[in-house]
Amino acid sequence: MKLPDAAHLAQPWRIHALTPDFRLEDVWALPAEGAAGDFPRLVKLIAAGDPSEGGSAIARALFAIRWRLGELFGWDDPDDAVATLRDRVPAGLEGGPEFRALPFSPLYLTDDEWAGEIANRTMHGVMHLGWVPDGAGGYRGQMAVLVKPNGRLGEAYMAAIRPFRHRVVYPPMLRELGHRWRAA
Repeated sequence: MKLPDAAHLAQPWRIHALTPDFRLEDVWALPAEGAAGDFPRLVKLIAAGDPSEGGSAIARALFAIRWRLGELFGWDDPDDAVATLRDRVPAGLEGGPEFRALPFSPLYLTDDEWAGEIANRTMHGVMHLGWVPDGAGGYRGQMAVLVKPNGRLGEAYMAAIRPFRHRVVYPPMLRELGHRWRAA
């Protein structure tokens, strides 16, 4: 379920200090509930996912098209990537699992927060996961997407994919995550 920006901004996340020049693109409640110590399980589950294998056929096709366009136009060429946020991460805060299929690099992992980044010619993005109290003595997962578009290409790219992310990509991805969370 999509959440208001305040659900992310009101939390005392470390990511706020690392991304003052990024905009908050999305905040989502994740279908993962549990105890205080369950957050590492959520992070591992998300890092192990592969959008080309799950979700809807339309979402899989959109990912395939995006990777193909990136290949054709050189959007994902590592030589063109922007500087990493790792230089902003305080010493001792690094860590987190590597992604199996997505081109995210982990920035840091704590007991209740994880961040990973992706950088290419279209944008510099951060996926932020948090483990927030649910008000009933437990916790639930929350995901925020922060972006810094790279020029006009990045602004156009982000505007073009917004409706697809909200209607086609995230809903089936989150449903699948919920199934995987309950099955684990």
